[in-house]
Amino acid sequence: MTLAFALHLVWEVAHLPLYTLAADGDRVRIALYVLHCTLGDVLIATTTFLAPALGWRRFDWYRAQPLAGSVVMIGLAVSYTAASEWFNVYYRAAWAYAPSMPTIGGIGVTPLLQWIVVPVLIVVAMRRWSPGRDRGQV
Repeated sequence: MTLAFALHLVWEVAHLPLYTLAADGDRVRIALYVLHCTLGDVLIATTTFLAPALGWRRFDWYRAQPLAGSVVMIGLAVSYTAASEWFNVYYRAAWAYAPSMPTIGGIGVTPLLQWIVVPVLIVVAMRRWSPGRDRGQV
C-alpha cells in the first residue's frame, strides 16, 4: 500500500488547484486536507483491491485475472468516488470545485480519472515487481 499512498498523494497534490481549498492560503490546513484525502484514498484502494481477492479467493488476482480484477476494482472505486464527491460537494458542502474543475454530471473529472489511472498503475507495478513472479512472463 506504500505505492498506493505515493501515487494518490501525487494525484491529490496535482489536482488540488481544481478545488477552492487551493486558494485558501493556509498551508497547514491544505497539507492536512491532502493527507486526509490521501489516507482515505489508501482505504478505498485497499478495500477495492480486496474485493476481487475475496470474490475469487485469490490474493494474487492481479496475476491470475488482472483485467477482470481491475474492472471490479475500478468499477467499485469510481462508483464510490462519484457518490462521495456528490455527497461532499452538494450535500455536506465539505469541499467545492474551482471553476476550472471539469465535471461530468456535476462530478469532478479528476477524482473519477484518479480511480482509473492509479489502480491500473498499481496493478501493472504489482504484476511487474511482486515476489513470485516468473521472470519470463509479463
